[in-house]
Amino acid sequence: MNGFQREPAGAARWRPWRRWGVVLGLLCGLGLFFPAGAQPRLGSPFSDGLVLQRDRPVPVWGWAEPGATVRVALGGVEAVAVAAADGTFRVTLGPLAASAQPRVMTVSAPGGSVKVAGVLVGEVWLCSGQSNMVMPLAKVHDAAAEMAAADFPQVRVFRAASQTSRTPEPTCRGSWRACTPETAGKLPATAYFFGRALHRELGVPVGLLHAAVGASNAASWTPRDTLEQFVGNPVFHSDVDVAASEWLGRKNAKDKLQKADRNEPAALYNAMIHPLIPYGLRGTIWYQGERNAKTLAGAAFYRELLGAMVERWRSDWGRPMPFYAVQLVNYRKPSPDPVQNTPWAVIRESFVRFADAVPNTGVVVGIDVGEAHDIHPKNKRTIGERLARLALVRTYGAPGVPGGPRYRSARIEGGRVRLVFDQVGGGLTSSDRGVLKRFAIAGADQRFVHAQARVDGGTLVVWSPEVRRPVAVRYAWADNPQGCNLVNEEGFPASPFRTDTWAIAQP
Repeated sequence: MNGFQREPAGAARWRPWRRWGVVLGLLCGLGLFFPAGAQPRLGSPFSDGLVLQRDRPVPVWGWAEPGATVRVALGGVEAVAVAAADGTFRVTLGPLAASAQPRVMTVSAPGGSVKVAGVLVGEVWLCSGQSNMVMPLAKVHDAAAEMAAADFPQVRVFRAASQTSRTPEPTCRGSWRACTPETAGKLPATAYFFGRALHRELGVPVGLLHAAVGASNAASWTPRDTLEQFVGNPVFHSDVDVAASEWLGRKNAKDKLQKADRNEPAALYNAMIHPLIPYGLRGTIWYQGERNAKTLAGAAFYRELLGAMVERWRSDWGRPMPFYAVQLVNYRKPSPDPVQNTPWAVIRESFVRFADAVPNTGVVVGIDVGEAHDIHPKNKRTIGERLARLALVRTYGAPGVPGGPRYRSARIEGGRVRLVFDQVGGGLTSSDRGVLKRFAIAGADQRFVHAQARVDGGTLVVWSPEVRRPVAVRYAWADNPQGCNLVNEEGFPASPFRTDTWAIAQP
């Protein structure tokens, strides 16, 4: 069974929207869409300059004349398949060893052959999300210098064209580009810095499948049958666009098709993720969430939505691939208040709770690299390199901590609260070696005030003379917690956190 031919559970209600896909399938089955004697055609990512995943079985798929024997060969490794009645075929090569030597992959059938040139073997990652994952290298800090130094032809990007669909598509538009000073300016910056760091540390080619669209909601990257579990959930319906929410619930077969909006549920999954399944990957990096931080309820719900999306992607690829996300960075005008209950503060917590609940995931903290007046901060190098650090430690077994201190537990000691952290590395400290800032403390009345904090061994002690019987502590709990400076000795920032579970209401 081909991954792109399956019909998901619960899809019957969506069949009116799939009629053109059904027609296409019938034509393929009759041999009308793929004429007899035609040469084979490959799936979207299989084009000149591609990078294949090392040390794992490598699926290669496409279309040929029904019943035709298809042979795929690369560097002395060969696999054979017979095209199904609908013309689809799939073979599995390898596992293949890493190779920086460009080779030719040949796909042959009785009707002819196709050659894919410049094939490398190394590490492959999917890079997805919204505009901060789209942002090109030409717009980052020191862009001219970064582009001039971007001579890494073994780092290659397949950029899926931005498009939408209401049905799962078998292919998407896109091509591979090697990273050179001439091409680097248009490459996605976060993905580039991530891939460059992996290439330098691992010494193998790196391929980056880039599928990201600005201002997109996480629901648009999630299949419809997965989202059906949330139909009727008022938080889900209020969190996506009204038109998208209404479309998700349509049952009337006479509803008129419009081009799918980028925020309609499943629209981007169908057009940009589905065509890439089951390309050989090591894992995924994700930079998204701004679109889901419109309301407090939506920000809290993000943990469930992201978890459902990741679970489905892993099911599609057939294994629990690593998934590393970027927590939303500091943004908007700094607030002088001890805490600021906003969707951005809450969604940061959702990222952490997601990572705690879902195995083989992680979160990069960027609370120190944002810009008050720009939702697209220009310091993508730090974000990309922190993602690479997380992957190098968690996925590739490099020594050291994968990131900054992570709050784990609290203990009340009289008028003080002692906090325990994971990932303290060489110890807790402040980034400027000064006084720790942006801590707040509250008693049972839930009224937070500014608090003092100091390192005590491997823990942190927090207090305020205004709160004699403390109950809860929060750190960097605001849109833009200017001055927050808790880090480990390795220099990685702590994630914003709270020790309480109090309901959060809009101020």
